[in-house]
Amino acid sequence: MLANATKPWATLTPEEHEFHYNPQRAFPDFATHRERRAPLNEAALTDARRIADLAYGEHPRRRLDIYPADRPGAPIHVFFHGGYWRANDKDGFGFVAAALVRRGFTAVIPSYELCPGSTLDGTVDSALAAIGWVARNGAPYGDPSSITLSGHSAGAHLCAAALATDWAARGLDPSFLRAATMISGVYDPAPAMLTTVNEALRLTPEISARLDYERAVPLSRARVHLFVGGREPWHWIDQTFRYSHQLRRHGGDPEVHVLPGHDHFDILDQYTAEHSPVLEAISRQR
Repeated sequence: MLANATKPWATLTPEEHEFHYNPQRAFPDFATHRERRAPLNEAALTDARRIADLAYGEHPRRRLDIYPADRPGAPIHVFFHGGYWRANDKDGFGFVAAALVRRGFTAVIPSYELCPGSTLDGTVDSALAAIGWVARNGAPYGDPSSITLSGHSAGAHLCAAALATDWAARGLDPSFLRAATMISGVYDPAPAMLTTVNEALRLTPEISARLDYERAVPLSRARVHLFVGGREPWHWIDQTFRYSHQLRRHGGDPEVHVLPGHDHFDILDQYTAEHSPVLEAISRQR
């Protein structure tokens, strides 16, 4: 009983838990935002210079797109999309790349393994493999010694995985990872086990504990900005603050930003607004 009482969601009813930890339940109009951004995304896919579908592994979802900057040696930024580890792919986020290229970055947008075809272990491993591939092979497109990350929702969890990874053990100088900007993130998978989303995720307590970055020791000294929408349910917002506390306990100094008026899905408009707080944060971190 004591162990259960320590969980922030322990007193929620099943209906409340679904509302707080399933963003599609909290914001049932979620698809309208993707539809609204579709023309911008299509323009990025068709008009921007893009090197598409580069393989960073054998799995068919281990593919990434590179949008090169206009100048050689530009810093590289890798963006991980959301979708609660079970949905979406790189083709839906060309608009993010377009914004980053305008800011002078070479943008990399990976797809990664999704549940239920893979477990969350495979999802995280594929994201780390994408980052490693860019660090080893990014020189023709930008500066692989200066890589920054951002991610939305489940993509923020993948950024947190990168901060907790021993890159030296993977044969890379950890200093390549300069900064991470995480938006509306989920950092502990455990509450997802009590939502309907787990029908696809197939999380177990063991998988959840392995990939819980609210408790994993961060190994990277990368600078961190954490963003969350002010209209999101409180328990979702609290995940960002809990993760920020973990970073601080281990010597980090993350900046936390609650963006008034934004929900879990329209917060991605931060990548389409020219001087948005998210784009300003990313630009300062190069």
